[in-house]
Amino acid sequence: MSQFLFDRIVVATHNAGKLREFAELLKPFVKEIVSAGQLGLPSPEETGTTFAENARIKAMAAAKASGSVALADDSGLCIDALGGQPGIFSARWAADGIDKAMQRVQAELGNAKDRSAHFSCVLTLCWPDGRVEFVEGRVDGTIAPAPRGIHGHGYDPVFIPDGYDLTFAEMPEEKKNKISHRGRATQALIERFFVQREK
Repeated sequence: MSQFLFDRIVVATHNAGKLREFAELLKPFVKEIVSAGQLGLPSPEETGTTFAENARIKAMAAAKASGSVALADDSGLCIDALGGQPGIFSARWAADGIDKAMQRVQAELGNAKDRSAHFSCVLTLCWPDGRVEFVEGRVDGTIAPAPRGIHGHGYDPVFIPDGYDLTFAEMPEEKKNKISHRGRATQALIERFFVQREK
């Protein structure tokens, strides 16, 4: 029997940073990891109202178009003082560039004393026959007064996870992956579909 959980998984993303994270996290368990972008697959319209709904839309579209098991995530930054925004609209806030999105975060927070926030991630694994499975990951933290760091992607430069003085963007990728929302969701995925199989 193959040592791998899957021979191939299509990651339903056109984001090179996300693909790199998933490739690093899943490489012991998946023989081949490719992205929807590499396969030239279109991005479906994300019409869901939750992270889970949007992840399902993306995973099902990639599985159907590729004929392979597909993995999608929907994730975002949720800021308490902004009523959970940008939340599922995190990518749309960044449509004109992540720097402008981070400036908007700072502008809307203003002098708010409460800078608590969390990153949330829902991973959806979808098979070509329509089977769908979900796992979730979350990491709590605070919004930094200004962006710091050069690593990672997205809102990483403004997010300081609880228990650390560094933003995600100041951490080496390997360290961030161990504690990030996406890392935690991926670990839950591995434990459900790989570790239990080995028992």
